[in-house]
Amino acid sequence: MALKFSAIQTLLAFIFSFLPIVIPLKFSYPAVFNFGDSNSDTGGLVAGLAFPVGPPNGETYFQQPYGRFCDGRLIIDFLMDAMGRPFLNPYLDSVGAPDFQKGCNFAAGGSTILPANAASTSPFSFGVQVAQFVRFKDRVLKLLAKDKKSQKNLPLEDYFNRGLYMFDMGQNDIDGAFNSKSEDQVIASFPAILSEFEAGIKRLYTEGARNFWVHNTGPLGCLPRIIATFGTNPSKLDQLACVDSHNRAANVFNSQLHDLCTKFQGQFPDANLSYVDIFSIKLKLISNFSQYGFKQPLAACCGYGGPPLNFDRRIACGQTKVLNGSTVTGSPCNDTAEYVNWDGNHYTEAANRYVSGEILAGNYSNQLPLSINTFTLPTSVFIGSKLSYYD
Repeated sequence: MALKFSAIQTLLAFIFSFLPIVIPLKFSYPAVFNFGDSNSDTGGLVAGLAFPVGPPNGETYFQQPYGRFCDGRLIIDFLMDAMGRPFLNPYLDSVGAPDFQKGCNFAAGGSTILPANAASTSPFSFGVQVAQFVRFKDRVLKLLAKDKKSQKNLPLEDYFNRGLYMFDMGQNDIDGAFNSKSEDQVIASFPAILSEFEAGIKRLYTEGARNFWVHNTGPLGCLPRIIATFGTNPSKLDQLACVDSHNRAANVFNSQLHDLCTKFQGQFPDANLSYVDIFSIKLKLISNFSQYGFKQPLAACCGYGGPPLNFDRRIACGQTKVLNGSTVTGSPCNDTAEYVNWDGNHYTEAANRYVSGEILAGNYSNQLPLSINTFTLPTSVFIGSKLSYYD
């Protein structure tokens, strides 16, 4: 019987691989609990370490710095807005009586999946973020039992089971590894990194989490900082002028992450896990930037140095320094909507809007495992050797 069911799954996957099907993403949950790094940090690092995220960050949407490494909104902000939910408040931010009723953000810039060490930008690694969630949940349930008035600012008890658990981590692990390791050594470190990730999501499952939303890592080799550091030799660049080694490593990491997600879904069939191919979305944007209204696919909007990358690691976005006897500033561009990259490391609000739009359209995402009862299919699917990529 199992063999017959497996054969049906394979046949259906083959059939649907040739059909252009459009099914908008169903994206509605009572609460969201997010774990990640600066790609989804809404103020955690600023609150936790008083990390200086000053002007011109936030200028496009918030008109002031708002804890985000961006000129405006992040992907997670657009996704929360699509659900009709307020932006997620950071777990570490206690100023202004934050509202956690619709969820909580444990992400912090610079965070890694592997445990932090003395050289880490952020001490809030994935294991720490998961531990923070466990404490948060325990504290919330005690407060709700003690005082029903707490309901107006805290998630209800069943929200922890019905809510969405989002993950966007791994980029900093890969990035940091390249500082001291060869490409082969970096790739060899992935099983240990993903074992840590697996332990974290399993712990969340034991805490009642059932809806998981996993973003893979983006094209690291296309960040201006990476190109400026590792791409000085043209032979190290691909046809898009991105660093080939970093993008190859990201692809291997994503393949292994996809395998882990498939394994997890098989072990816990009552869970619902969706895997989102952020790498392909961002690479498509960079490859076809003019088609989507952008003029600069790789150069940083806010930086110093001018074309082609407008990035100098000595001068951060918004920073003023004396360099070679002259006072210089990492200034923002005139129109952030023309740029994919914001500061050499992060994307602009305009790029984040594009990425979130692709996600919400149901493109580049799939629910695991493929079953004959439930499909979350993108516009056009084709089956690859190990991974199914969505375009």
